[in-house]
Parts: sequence; structure tokens; C-alpha cells
Amino acid sequence: MEDRLHADVTDGIICCFYNVYNLLGYGFLEKVYEKALLVEFERMNLKAEAQVPVEVTYRNCRVGEYFCDLLVAGEVIVEVKAVRSLQPEHEAQLLNYLKATRVEVGLLLNFGPKPEVKRRAFSNQRK
Repeated sequence: MEDRLHADVTDGIICCFYNVYNLLGYGFLEKVYEKALLVEFERMNLKAEAQVPVEVTYRNCRVGEYFCDLLVAGEVIVEVKAVRSLQPEHEAQLLNYLKATRVEVGLLLNFGPKPEVKRRAFSNQRK
């Protein structure tokens, strides 16, 4: 099932998310949570990169560049949020990162008043 692609990695990421949330709680800036996740990923032996460039192309021309918060194991894009609740535009941002890369699985992690996790898979034609 495509939705469970890279389940071992995403399960590890979600475990790290709850570890960080349980220790730090709600109220910090996204950057604090991003750095805490990197510490937790290292503790759990998950290879991760922060602020990975995502190039947007249109008809083989570069038209923009964004930076995804985290890329874990080269297989999962992680977007970190610290908002009251996730909105459709947050999911759209993650989906666009998946469309612009060869990565097919993404997680949206919200360190809001209630912890939220959204998983998205995109069958990528760029592979």
C-alpha cells in the first residue's frame, strides 16, 4: 500500500516527534522544534538534513526554490509547524515539496496546543 511507503522511517520520525513534544510542549518557535528533532533523530540513528533546497521547475526551467525543514533518510520530507491547528495551506505546501522532488512521502508535524501528525504520499513521476 502506497500510504505505508517507508513506514519504518515515518514510524521512527513520529516516535521522535512525540518524544520532543512530551519534553518541550507547546509554545516555542518552529526552529526550536526543528533543532530538537535533529537531536532526537541522531539519538534514534535516523539520518536527517535540515533546510534542504527544493528546486521548482516549469517546462525544464528553474522558476523557484524553497527549503523543506527536514529530509530524513533521504526518503521522507518533514515539515515542522508550531500553529494552533494545521490548515489546508500547510498540507498544500508539503504536497508541493513532494511534487517538486523525487521524494514520495511527507510528514507534517505540528507542535500546537495538541500534537498533530499528517502523512502524505505522492506517486512521483520524477523518480
